[in-house]
Amino acid sequence: MSSHVLTRWEPENESFWKEQGAQVANRNLWISIPALMLSFSIWMLWSVVVVNLDKAGFQLSKNQMFWLASLPALSGATLRIFYSFLIPIFGGRRWTAISTASLLIPAFGMGFALRDPSTGFPTLLALALLCGLGGGNFSSSMSNISFFFPKSKKGYATGMNAGIGNLGVSLTQFVVPLVITGALLGGATGDAHTYVKDGVEKSIWLQNAGFVWVPFILITAIAAWFGMNDIADAKASFADQAVIFKRKHNWLMCWLYIGTFGSFIGFSAGLAMLTKSQFPDINPTTYAFLGPLVGALTRTLGGWISDKLGGARVTLWVFIGMAFAVLGVIKFLPHGGAGGHFFGFLAMFIVLFALAGIGNGSTFRMIPVIFLHERQHAAAGKGEAAQRQAVLDANKESAAVLGFSGAIGAYGGFFIPKSFGTSIEATGSVDAALYCFIAFYVSCIVITWWCYARRNAAMPC
Repeated sequence: MSSHVLTRWEPENESFWKEQGAQVANRNLWISIPALMLSFSIWMLWSVVVVNLDKAGFQLSKNQMFWLASLPALSGATLRIFYSFLIPIFGGRRWTAISTASLLIPAFGMGFALRDPSTGFPTLLALALLCGLGGGNFSSSMSNISFFFPKSKKGYATGMNAGIGNLGVSLTQFVVPLVITGALLGGATGDAHTYVKDGVEKSIWLQNAGFVWVPFILITAIAAWFGMNDIADAKASFADQAVIFKRKHNWLMCWLYIGTFGSFIGFSAGLAMLTKSQFPDINPTTYAFLGPLVGALTRTLGGWISDKLGGARVTLWVFIGMAFAVLGVIKFLPHGGAGGHFFGFLAMFIVLFALAGIGNGSTFRMIPVIFLHERQHAAAGKGEAAQRQAVLDANKESAAVLGFSGAIGAYGGFFIPKSFGTSIEATGSVDAALYCFIAFYVSCIVITWWCYARRNAAMPC
């Protein structure tokens, strides 16, 4: 058997964890984090590229640009459904290396396509869909890391992996505007496009938005192949994992995760275009990275707080706060072409990102606790062997649910920016979309309180 395969893995065994488990788990975590960060960077490339296409000579309608910003989330969410079940089949090390290397396809593809403004819209759509490879990686990454850590550390581990990994969104929105304003490798990536702004001719190398990630993807894929591990006990077929579709709490947590991660990724994908449409005098790329940066940082905080206070309690207050924050966004928007306050609008969105980040951490803390409690309760009174098997089954089920709920939640990245565009087209305002978000957050408040947070809840967590 390969030296990369762990034949004994008992994270709930304190002596094993102290002697060797913690070191191995943390090594896998700290390789997984940059791999996931790059995945988010590729996934969100179009959120920055789309607002710069006109500068490079691409002639697209506003509706076409909203499609390019939305499609990576749609394909990424769909891929997550399949990626959710791949770690127990292929192994965490192998799949992390392969899935990270797959990011080279959209990175190179966008690099070459964006050099030529005559590139057709169907080609751009195909590249937007391919950027979904980055989105799919989240589910397999979170599933993998959940196997390595004991129950008491799962909130920290998944929070660190996802929280720092989510920084890839703000990294893209910060780095891309910098690299497209200058030549890379002495102009080896191609010639610049020119445009005129305020009577001054300027240059833009839009292709650098894709090419800049190539060396980092290569380094990280190699590190994953040689530095990570597969866990022998984590092996499971799709049929073994498909039991989660019969679990009520799988579907409830999917709904809640749409509210937290769906909001984070949807606002990340749509905020720049929303800003451009509502505040045309503001350069959206100047501020777009701030919200995702705050949301990524607070995700780590959400996992840590939930380890202390309980995931359900934290999640409940997150949704209450998000409902009020959306009301704040509505207040600061211009209406009827007049009024509006950009910095109030931005502040409310930063609050939304912060709360969504905390909620991402707290909901992912809830999942392993729910399934461990459920499986241990079912095995009560059946002996020590049944309890050990209950822990193994709970780990496999919770890993699959982490991945699957991540997949369903990611559809928010498609529906939120598209709902902005649809609301503007139908009513001339984004208010209708925002009121729908408030109604959804209210449904999340009710579910969280009734099922998990109230006194005598059926599954307190």
